Amino acid sequence: MERNSKRKKRSPIAVILRAIACVIAALLLVYAALMLVIPAFETVDRTLAEGSADWMKGLDDGMPISEVVLPGTHDSAASNVRLAFFSKCQALSVVDQLEAGFRYLDIRLASDGERLKLVHGFVECKENAAPWSKPLYLDSVLEGCYAFLEAHPTEFVVFAAKKDHGDDPDTHVSGLLDALIEKAPGRWLLTDSIPTVGEARGKLVLMRRWTNDEGADTFSGIRFSWTDQPNREMTAENTVMTDNGSYTLWVQDRYKYGTEDKWTAFISGFKDGKSDGGNILLNFLSTNGTAKFGHPYTHAKALNARFLEIDRELKGWIIVDFASSAIAQKIYSANFCE
Repeated sequence: MERNSKRKKRSPIAVILRAIACVIAALLLVYAALMLVIPAFETVDRTLAEGSADWMKGLDDGMPISEVVLPGTHDSAASNVRLAFFSKCQALSVVDQLEAGFRYLDIRLASDGERLKLVHGFVECKENAAPWSKPLYLDSVLEGCYAFLEAHPTEFVVFAAKKDHGDDPDTHVSGLLDALIEKAPGRWLLTDSIPTVGEARGKLVLMRRWTNDEGADTFSGIRFSWTDQPNREMTAENTVMTDNGSYTLWVQDRYKYGTEDKWTAFISGFKDGKSDGGNILLNFLSTNGTAKFGHPYTHAKALNARFLEIDRELKGWIIVDFASSAIAQKIYSANFCE
């Protein structure tokens, strides 16, 4: 007997709507994988090196902080961040970085009304990894820094603050930062020249990366600016010298190089830059890569492993992505080599 129950043909509109729904679902899955799932596995060894929280106790009080071989982190608050595949630069929180031995924080700010939030470019940093997490605000980060310094008074932290996004003028952002500093002035060192280790102990040493220095004075922190280095092609001089008034700043921050070119630039930073009482050397191991939208973890994984294997004299302030205590220990141990 011939069956009469045949499926009805779908209308063209229904077919189109179904196709659109499938495409949207596929895009949402790709987005979830890139921004939530994959970044969750981009982590580091959280094992702390012995003494990592108090390693500065062995430093000479009379040494300028520019002579200290200092471990630091790039985009320090970007451990939980929106658009994480492209924007995540750390696996440890700021406090965990301090416990691991890092003493230079790269603080990128934007104003949110009358508060300062942490950002990576136009992307917000978050309190935690949940998709619905609230933005990470500076007052929360400062509470963690203050608690760390209270527990570890031999340490100091270089606090390099920069307005990284938004239409508000630098003076507005710096004013909001000043208001937070005024709530705990004893935790800050706001000198405009390079201090000694003894002067800095127990404090956040403010380095101001404002484009507009209007109104800055002796109590505004150390002027800390350099020309941006966004080129993708290798140059003859990878380390740039900038006169910042009371000292000279040497910076290698070629953040759009591929892995091999970045490694070459990083090694050249040790040769070309100076670090002494009148010079600060910033040598960034971090890079976003040559793609328009990079993936920091790919480069950090390769570069950090390579760094842990090198056997050479280290100097300056060395700034990394996806920081671990093993990297911090390798850097700060250079201060105690005979």
